[in-house]
Amino acid sequence: MKELDPAVFLAVFEEMLGLWLWVGLAAAVASMLLFALVLLRERQLMPRRMLWSQAAGALGGAAAILILQRVTNSGFADIGGPIDWVVGIAVFAAGAVAALVGTYALLGVFGYGGRRGEGLLPQQNANPQARPAE
Repeated sequence: MKELDPAVFLAVFEEMLGLWLWVGLAAAVASMLLFALVLLRERQLMPRRMLWSQAAGALGGAAAILILQRVTNSGFADIGGPIDWVVGIAVFAAGAVAALVGTYALLGVFGYGGRRGEGLLPQQNANPQARPAE
């Protein structure tokens, strides 16, 4: 293989993951759009939401490594050369970033970790002490 052809990578990933490749890509696009929507609405990153997202990112990276081990039918004992370590680190990083962005977007949609009552979804009775206007 003298040239890097994106079609070859797509064929290999489709062979390995099957339908899950397209589900994952759709989830990635949806989470990026939601993340952009949340950022456009709030115009800043919320620290509490970012902290929870970073914790989820660490778990997402670990889950990506475990999924890689399952999909490739290999184990940790099969790690041999430097390219295996590079791929493992890249998979962990991709899983961590995906989980971080997805978690931040979902928390932003539901209004957690930001200002009270500010989410993309309308909240019913955000302030239970407030009386309805007459």
